[in-house]
Amino acid sequence: MFKPYGCLSQFVQERLKKKLLLGDFYDFPNNTMAIGRLDEDSEGLLLLTTDGMMSYKVRNKSIEKEYYAQVDGEVTEESILKLQKGVEITVSGKKYLTLPCKAFKLQNEPNLPNRSKNIRDPRHGPTSWISITVCEGKKRQVRKMTAAVGFPTLRLVRVRIGDIHIDNLLPGDVISMNNVDDAINYN
Repeated sequence: MFKPYGCLSQFVQERLKKKLLLGDFYDFPNNTMAIGRLDEDSEGLLLLTTDGMMSYKVRNKSIEKEYYAQVDGEVTEESILKLQKGVEITVSGKKYLTLPCKAFKLQNEPNLPNRSKNIRDPRHGPTSWISITVCEGKKRQVRKMTAAVGFPTLRLVRVRIGDIHIDNLLPGDVISMNNVDDAINYN
């Protein structure tokens, strides 16, 4: 599924305030669960399953998750190198050093659907896009990583999990895959 901006990665409302949920886009089978999560402000590829073992396999550290992040400012090569080596972030109130990852500056803005809410007025300064591929998934990890190197994330889109790419999906689109095991490429 291409989880849109402003949607929660869940099926049940936990608060009185009405939020957009995954089930608002498709009539998923009972016991469907998201494999990993994307926060409300993030968008992109979200795998869903009714198989708990599949969820466990995909969340494993051997599976790459690639994100495109639009960051505030012109990202520097020095910052990219820091991201690649691992940066210190806070997880559950404790300092945590992220694992080394793949990171590079995208030379062109990626071809992504427009977001339902504008990022910001371009008069407020330049932005740049980077690709970050991680094998772990701490809460708001990529956002914390870019902020740790001085470039806060303005927009975050997960574009790949293993060998499954978001390709030409649009926000809210859902496609069914019969054999995810073949598409993930476990290392």
